[in-house]
This record gives sequence, structure tokens and C-alpha cells, in this order.
Amino acid sequence: MARLTTFLASVALLALACSNNSTTPPTAPTVTATSPASGATGVARNTTVTATFSTAMAPATITATTFTLANGTTAVAGAVSYTGTTATLTPTTALALNTTYTATISTGATDVAGTALAAAKTWSFTTVGAPTVTATSPASGATGVVRNTTVTATFSTAMNPATITATTFTLANGSTAVPGAVTYTGTTATLTLTNTLGPSTTYTATISTGATDVAGNALAAAKTWSFTTVATGTTGPGAVNLGTAGTFVILAKTGVSTTGTTSVTGDIGLSPAAASFITGFSLSAPPTYFTTSPLVSGAVFAADYDPPTPANLTAAVLDMQTAYTDAAGRTSPDFTELGAGNINGMTLTAGLYKWGTGLSIPSAVTLSGGANDVWIFQIGQNLTVGNGAVVTLTGGAQAKNIFWQVAGQATLGTTSDVKGVILCQTAIVFNTGATILGQALAQTAVTLNATTITHP
Repeated sequence: MARLTTFLASVALLALACSNNSTTPPTAPTVTATSPASGATGVARNTTVTATFSTAMAPATITATTFTLANGTTAVAGAVSYTGTTATLTPTTALALNTTYTATISTGATDVAGTALAAAKTWSFTTVGAPTVTATSPASGATGVVRNTTVTATFSTAMNPATITATTFTLANGSTAVPGAVTYTGTTATLTLTNTLGPSTTYTATISTGATDVAGNALAAAKTWSFTTVATGTTGPGAVNLGTAGTFVILAKTGVSTTGTTSVTGDIGLSPAAASFITGFSLSAPPTYFTTSPLVSGAVFAADYDPPTPANLTAAVLDMQTAYTDAAGRTSPDFTELGAGNINGMTLTAGLYKWGTGLSIPSAVTLSGGANDVWIFQIGQNLTVGNGAVVTLTGGAQAKNIFWQVAGQATLGTTSDVKGVILCQTAIVFNTGATILGQALAQTAVTLNATTITHP
């Protein structure tokens, strides 16, 4: 029994000694993330290369010997640093275009306990190619382009703004250069033309290889594209058909009023509102199917007068609305957003003009064209004519061929002088002494104050 007890004690002591002398192999560090990612393409040429480890590494082992970058067998010079758990290699010079590089972290990199990387880490990426033009406006081959268009080119990468100039970005009609100002924002170059382009004319835009990216790389190849402007503009679009609304110098739906000494040459119509909403005209009584006024050289019609006036006015109002829709719906404008909504001092040839906002004429505008030429002005908000402003017609242009389609309110300033047909979705307001050779066709009310209005 004594011998058995001694044997068991010896076994226990041996087991304890073995336990005290055992060791667990340490966990080897690994690379958990890289930048650029493995297989990445289009990498910037001035990129830095980083590797993030699973644990803190011994900084002395993270060097240009253990962290390398190469193009094939050609090493890339660079500075290596280490912070936290991330090693960074910053190349001394920009990388080459469209080139594949391989980064390597060798097993010479160890953690703070001296344990080597589990296995060497390698990954590859490819740099960006030479810059290219990825999009243009107008598009290549486009037709019906508005004559006040801007020309833009979008690049595949950021460009050096100093190389995007009127020398490297040009527009021409054959061998005739088109003047304009060139700007560059983001990745887009814009050529804003000094003058409107000609109608039915093909223009060619060019971005030369003098345009370079921020690293100094020239455009891969010169970019050229052509487009053709809208055909209209020499005589303008077709006239707007006013139908029976064309017989009225003033036509409204909710009211016609005047103060002061107004002079109206032509007929006035109001529907569906009754004659009581025609105020300030001292209408004669009793009316039949029309009445008269000392301020009107023509007849005055209202929806509550005798037949056939109500039916005639209903038809005229419907024609007015149809004419408005026609004018507003014309497509392929010759000019869009001209003057950013201020056409003061401009001379405008016949054509279709479009603004998404309001239109302002502070003091003067000239419409120049022949007797059969047509102007349509599509105005997305209000028309505002300044005090004393004058719309002048030259070259034989006629007021009956000028159409102001106004989605908001039309306001003609004090003593202003306007020509043309105003097709207004809301109210037309003539301030004191305003004059118009044309027609005021409003889908709400017309307000006059010592106004002179003459049917063209």
C-alpha cells in the first residue's frame, strides 16, 4: 500500500511539472484590409497604398523592405510609415497611366511580440487611363438645337482648369470660329457663346489634346462632335390662330375695368361674367345683343346680353383658350432663357422664344423682321414691362404677328408702349397711360387706367 501511494504521488508530480512547462503557439498577424482594394481599376495616379493588420505590428519591421510596390519587376520608390494598425506607402512620383501595380507585405513584418505575418500578402490594382470626354451637350449629331445653346463637355476625371480655355475648347462653322467664353467646374467644361447661332447651320465643337488632367496627362485623343441648329428663326414659327377671339381687342372671363381717360379701338367681350363686371366705361342702356361706350370705338358684348351674344362669346372664349394652349405648346424654340429673363435693349429676330421663369422689359426691346415674320414668346411666369418701356418694330414687322403667351400676370408699366397679342392665363394690368397696339386676351380680368389700346 505504501508503494502504491508513493507511485501515485510521483505521477501527480510529473503531471504538474508537464503542465507548468507547456506553451500555446501565438496567433500570427494577418492583413485584414487594403487600399486600393485588390483588383481595383481606375485608381488615381497619386494614390497612397495602405494595409491594415489584425493586430499591432512592430513599427521597426514595417519598412520599404517589407512593404513594396512594383510594376512587374520594376520597383516603385516610396516612403513607408506605420500608425495604429495601418501601414502606408506613399509613392515618390505619380503612378503611370493605365498600369497594373502589385503591392506586397512580406513575412519580415512582425507583430509587437515578434510573430511574423502568417503569410506574405500581395494584391494588385490598375491606374486610371488618359482622360477622355464621356458626354457632350448638344449630343453628337443632334438637330433642332436652339440657337442660344451652351456647349458642354464632361470628362472622365478632374481636369486642370488652366488647360480648359478658348484655345483648347472651340466651336466653328466650317473654318469660321464662333466666339465664346469657356469655364470649367467639377468635371464639365462649358462654352457660352457671345452671339446666337445661325438657323439651319451645322457647327463642330472640338476639345484638343492641350486639355490635361490634374496630373498633367493629355486627353487620350482630340474630341470633336457636330450638331445642327433649329431650322426656324428666319421668318419665325407659324402664327397662332385666334379663331373668333381675334375679333376682340379685349376679351376676358371675369371682368373688364377702367379708370381715367381710356381709349379702346375695337370690340370688348366678357364671358361668362355678366355686364355688371364691365366697370368704368359708362355703358349705354338699354343693351340688346351689344352696347356702346364713349371710351370704345367699337361694340361691347357681355354674357347676359341678348342672343346670339352668349353663344358667340362662349365660342370666342374657347378659341382664346385654344390659342393660348397652341402658343404654350409650341416646341423646338429658337431661343431658351434668353437674357435670363431680361431682354432689355435687345434686338430680336423672328422666332420662338421660351422662358421657364418671368420675362422683364425694363425700358426697351426691338423686334426686327418682315411683314410676314412671326414672334412667339412663351413666358412661364409673369410678363413685366417697365414704366416708359417701348417695344419697337422695325423692318416691317407687324403687331398682329407677335404673341406674348403669359402663364402668370402681364403688367404693363406707366406710359409703356407695347405691340402684339397678349394671351394671358391670369390677369392683364395696364398702368396709367400704358399703350398697346395689339390685343388683351385674358383668362381672368383686364384692368385699364387711362390706357390706349388699338386692335392691330
